[in-house]
Amino acid sequence: MKKDDCIFCKLANGDIPVEAVYEDDVVKAIFDAGPASEGHILILPKDHADNIYDLTDEQASGVFLAAKKIACAMRDGLDYDGMNVVQNNGEIAGQTVFHFHMHLIPRYKGDTVNVGWKPGKLTEEKLAELKERIII
Repeated sequence: MKKDDCIFCKLANGDIPVEAVYEDDVVKAIFDAGPASEGHILILPKDHADNIYDLTDEQASGVFLAAKKIACAMRDGLDYDGMNVVQNNGEIAGQTVFHFHMHLIPRYKGDTVNVGWKPGKLTEEKLAELKERIII
């Protein structure tokens, strides 16, 4: 179901015309309007989900299958050196539009894209505690 006040719902469902690079029953993929690098693509589910926690299994499967297809086409058609696959959940994590979306960001040697963190350390005790708290 789409949400009337959601810009990404409007883009994914054709209410706002956009040139799609890929589309199927579950997702639409478009170029990012404010790209981190040349060729930056967004994958948008057509049905609204605020974040990864709200995705249906069909949406999650559709997004990741589309990401693989699109990434392979990007690899074959663009001349870049690597790729970041980015997906943010919540304002503190950098989410600015609250409709689930995945970024495919081509990386070029010498670009100014910054996706990363300083690696931390875990003790064996903390690792065991975390594992016990995450029950699937």
